[in-house]
Amino acid sequence: MKTHKDLDAWKNSIGLVTDVYKTTQGFPKIEQFGLTNQIRRSAVSVPSNIAEGAGRKYKKEFIQFLFISLGSLAELETQLIISNNIDYISEEELETYNQKIKTISNQIHGLVKYLSNQVTK
Repeated sequence: MKTHKDLDAWKNSIGLVTDVYKTTQGFPKIEQFGLTNQIRRSAVSVPSNIAEGAGRKYKKEFIQFLFISLGSLAELETQLIISNNIDYISEEELETYNQKIKTISNQIHGLVKYLSNQVTK
């Protein structure tokens, strides 16, 4: 790995952020400082923490930031479920997001496993 930009988890989470921003543009104006802001912040947190962790000196630190990214993904998933429940996004949109979240989560878990094996060697 040269930089965080080489990681599929980072690349896919950047795409997720882009999708989230486009989707939340259609949310009611009243949600601008509520749900819209929360969704965007949790989405942005995923690639940001991957990048910050990759920039750390020790692999254990990187792993910790990857776990923070996983927490942000879970937070985002919850907020998108709420958005679906109040009819801000459709079932189809929710399913598409869930697939993307699952893919990114699996990639992050794989990276944690890889790094953990490196730490114990």
